[in-house]
Amino acid sequence: MGLSLSITGTAIAQCGGASWYGPGFHGKQAASGEQFNENAMTAAHKTLPFGTVVKVIDQRTGKSVTVTINDRGPFHRNRIIDLSKAAASKLGFRNAGTTKVCISSI
Repeated sequence: MGLSLSITGTAIAQCGGASWYGPGFHGKQAASGEQFNENAMTAAHKTLPFGTVVKVIDQRTGKSVTVTINDRGPFHRNRIIDLSKAAASKLGFRNAGTTKVCISSI
């Protein structure tokens, strides 16, 4: 799975793997200092500033969600974003565990 990054004005478009997290982290402190809520529309990204609002499009289904970056990760090769359980559920890949996405800041 290839990773790509392009910058157009202030929007960042990046494509690659996505995973999700929640159980085991729910209620704990995220890297931003916020309390992690697996039922909120949030995500972890390695470098985007906390508070960045990102549109995530599942490349397999075309479904999209909007999430706010409030944590750091993912810590797995070829993955560009870790979504909350709620965001993964809305995209429909929670059972699969991972999917391919493109993200852009809003």
